Amino acid sequence: MFKLDLTNPIYSNEDLAREHLESVLWPQGPVCPRCGVMDDRITKLMGKSTRPGVYKCKDCRKPFSVTVGTVMERSKIPLTKWLLATQLKAASKKGMSAKQLERMLNITYESAWFLTHRLNEAMTTKLPEGGLGGNNKVVEADETFIGGKAKNKAFGPPPKKVAVFTLVERGGDARSFVVPNVTAKTLRPIIVGNADRKSMLMTDEAKVYLKVGREFANHGAVNHKKDEYVKLGGFVHSNTAESFFALLKRGVYGTFHSVSEAHLHRYLAEFDFRYSHRKISDTERTEAILRGMKGKRLLFQQPHEAGHA
Repeated sequence: MFKLDLTNPIYSNEDLAREHLESVLWPQGPVCPRCGVMDDRITKLMGKSTRPGVYKCKDCRKPFSVTVGTVMERSKIPLTKWLLATQLKAASKKGMSAKQLERMLNITYESAWFLTHRLNEAMTTKLPEGGLGGNNKVVEADETFIGGKAKNKAFGPPPKKVAVFTLVERGGDARSFVVPNVTAKTLRPIIVGNADRKSMLMTDEAKVYLKVGREFANHGAVNHKKDEYVKLGGFVHSNTAESFFALLKRGVYGTFHSVSEAHLHRYLAEFDFRYSHRKISDTERTEAILRGMKGKRLLFQQPHEAGHA
């Protein structure tokens, strides 16, 4: 089993960090992020005034580096810290807060916050082709609420709770969504848009699932109000989704302590990613995050001319 080695020079040497990043994002050699050309159409700039790791495309005549076209573009944070933060996020089952990254990477909280949300953006993945589930596969659907408890508040109105809806394929991926309410009108488009209707749908007894359940190959439900959690020999249940929520809530309350509604979807993407990549090593999970950085930018304001190395 891989163990994090903080003595690895990619976490302390910028040149080695860049070379490692290039090997992950460019396994076949440098690729122009604008026009996609490579091989003999790419030239490495070697001038004394040129920063290391800058290339030039002979087709579009634009300079670029491995960070262009990724969430790292224009960042002033060293690549060594990007790599270490990525490894820590990939290996932390219950997540890692920006405050923890601030302490471990010896950076400002603002930089740690910047890193956190761009890494979460990199962990946002596309659905498997055809959606979750499929023929002879099971997809569980369930909802929960994220927010503080009224008993923990000394005065004022009870804290707002935000509804989260999750679809989990047994043995496969998970996808979570922030929803305005838990109604059939809200949940049906999410269910049919993300789960293959050839799947067997498993839910609890909530009425919001009755009608949409008929659109799937089969629909099984357990009645939690009657303390029923498993039936038909252990096949019908929503315990996989419940287990996902248990891990999510331990992360939110134990690691992050408080998550704003505005950013909750990014934290959900983080937990979805780690759950969906749970069967691989921390190293493989880290490289998957690095590859997920490509083609994504997270900006407060879109610059007039993007693409600087």
